[in-house]
Amino acid sequence: MKKLSSILMALTALTAVAFGGSFPEGSPKFQTDYNAAMKMAKAKKKPLLVVFSATWCPPCQANKSKVYPSKAVQPYHDDFVWVYLDTDVKKNAAVAQNFGVSGIPHIQFVSPSGKKIDKAVGGTTPKRFAKKLGGVLKKSS
Repeated sequence: MKKLSSILMALTALTAVAFGGSFPEGSPKFQTDYNAAMKMAKAKKKPLLVVFSATWCPPCQANKSKVYPSKAVQPYHDDFVWVYLDTDVKKNAAVAQNFGVSGIPHIQFVSPSGKKIDKAVGGTTPKRFAKKLGGVLKKSS
């Protein structure tokens, strides 16, 4: 019984990695460390786009597979420093708490100096998200 339990845990972990850890072709280059991404945003003088997500969240996975790599959103890939934080990972809890994340997907937009610019919560479409990105860029300049 113990062996079966170990096998099931391994399969669950592999499934999470397969579906949650990779990004589809055409996706922005996501960072997975908030502090490193914040330093990058300051250095590049670009706003930070922080995606709070989880492997078990259907709208999160829909955004990941259909919205972020979409043709509508691709023109904005280089305008932001993109960060993808799994809310089930303990080291991301303090960042999520800092931004008041209570539901996911939660996308937080942050200035290079660390100030909140805007946020988006819930699933979206490529067209709506592209419009949101354009609005955030206007607010941040």
